Amino acid sequence: MADAATAMKPATAVEAERELTDGFHLVIEALKLNGVKTIYNVPGIPITDLGRMCQAAGIRVLSFRHEQNAGYAASIAGFLTKQPGICLTVSAPGFLNGLTALAHATTNCFPMILISGSSEREVVDLQQGDYEEMDQLAIAKPLCKAAYRVLHAQDIGIGIARAIRAAVSGRPGGVYLDLPAKLFAQVMDAEAGKKSLVKVIDAAPAQIPATAAVRRALDVLAGAKRPLIILGKGAAYAQADEAIRAFVEKSGVPFLPMSMAKGLLPDTHPQCAGAARSTVLKESDVVMLIGARLNWLLSHGKGKTWGEAPKKFIQIDIEPKEMDSNVDIAAPVVGDIGSCVTALLSAMGDKWPAAPADWTGAVAKKREENIAKMAPRFMSNAVPMDYYGALGVLRQAVKNHPDAILVNEGANALDLTRGAVDMYEPRKRIDVGTWGVMGIGMGYAIAAAVETGKPVLAIEGDSAFGFSGMEVETICRYGLPVCIVILNNDGIYRGTDVNRGGGSDPATTVFVKGARYDKMIEAFGGTGVNATTPDELRRAVADAIASGQPTLINAVIDPAAGSESGRIGNLNPQSKIKK
Repeated sequence: MADAATAMKPATAVEAERELTDGFHLVIEALKLNGVKTIYNVPGIPITDLGRMCQAAGIRVLSFRHEQNAGYAASIAGFLTKQPGICLTVSAPGFLNGLTALAHATTNCFPMILISGSSEREVVDLQQGDYEEMDQLAIAKPLCKAAYRVLHAQDIGIGIARAIRAAVSGRPGGVYLDLPAKLFAQVMDAEAGKKSLVKVIDAAPAQIPATAAVRRALDVLAGAKRPLIILGKGAAYAQADEAIRAFVEKSGVPFLPMSMAKGLLPDTHPQCAGAARSTVLKESDVVMLIGARLNWLLSHGKGKTWGEAPKKFIQIDIEPKEMDSNVDIAAPVVGDIGSCVTALLSAMGDKWPAAPADWTGAVAKKREENIAKMAPRFMSNAVPMDYYGALGVLRQAVKNHPDAILVNEGANALDLTRGAVDMYEPRKRIDVGTWGVMGIGMGYAIAAAVETGKPVLAIEGDSAFGFSGMEVETICRYGLPVCIVILNNDGIYRGTDVNRGGGSDPATTVFVKGARYDKMIEAFGGTGVNATTPDELRRAVADAIASGQPTLINAVIDPAAGSESGRIGNLNPQSKIKK
């Protein structure tokens, strides 16, 4: 009888009794179904309510002061978790602000999804001048791994599933997901909406290397007289830490960690060649790359950095097109890092030959010589501090707290910290990566604290800090355990340059003399410290880490300290004409 009664009701009445859902709820449920727990965003039209509703549904939503910083946070969340970090932005200008971080994620192979609201398609396509009108999908496509637009509520589940799979499968990267404003208010049957959602299964399946490729790589490695293993951030991302360590130790080969791979094995490990970098790059004859690319950071595998000794390269990478990108690869091994290293380890058998003793001994000797040479510089008590005196304090702080996350950016602040501060655990050092882009600092620091629950020590150049400094308010608002140390030498590279035109304006690389960055965080309720000596810096960092409270330390560095463009001054063209 109930069915008959329902059948007799007007269609409008039946529709009114059906349970409905809309685009807002479908987006949220699709994200939750796929394990999304955190979103990094800047609220505004048309995604303000989406952020509020995500928060009400139990997703943690952290609001930033600038979309670029929210994007950097999402990108490094992807690196740390192997799940796509989610950045949510408004349309047009907000989308553009997030685009740098999306391209950064793609270049660095970090899984990230940039979700942006957008104007209506029919208005954009006719260029009729809508609010923040822009063809965002077309702009995003060249800068990310994949880009999708969802126009209908019933396609939200598929759209989010495709974005997740694209972000993490194969070589990870950035994905753009365009959600026009009209989509959020679309209504559909709740049961049909639920059935339209997709839970992604095995988003990043293992890619097993070919047996012949594994055998070839081991044959080349076994024939080496001066072998070297280079660990890249891809090896750190893989989270195959035990297999990588077992392989390196079983091989007995010296290893050189790239900056974000530091800590896969401790920098104090007897096989670590970090302190003998120049020697091993020049003199090695066989180089095995594990999750590292022969890009500019490794001088493209050629030139004077690599010396005159002929090289054979073994490369392990999930992307076949990476092979032979700069030099010929004698033994390419294609597959995910974990599967490749496990296969190599298994194929080595029980009686792998020891690495040549004359080579390992020479590397160890050079490493110890360089460490001994640097030790006195880290003990400097000079006032004003130079970089090494300050970094001597900070390297001890990291040694005392090896589980803390080190965020690092700058020119000299980046280059010198990379070599000065030893790392002891994997994925504890995160920095500017492949692009060398400035401005990642505060976004990275926020995401590192949120995703890991660990204390964060952000070592910043004063110039680099300026790109994202307003996010100290965000750090204070969420009460995050972040200690920021600004190595302040009053300028870009150094604070002693002069206006060569003789005018009253400061030189282009000079900042306000004696700036007190510590006062910024005090405005938002955090702790600010002005440290002028190594002892003051030591006490301030120890107190900050112990307290777990937002802290900014203005570490006063000699304005004359620092070199032009850090260690890559050769990339800065010089005029040949003298006037």
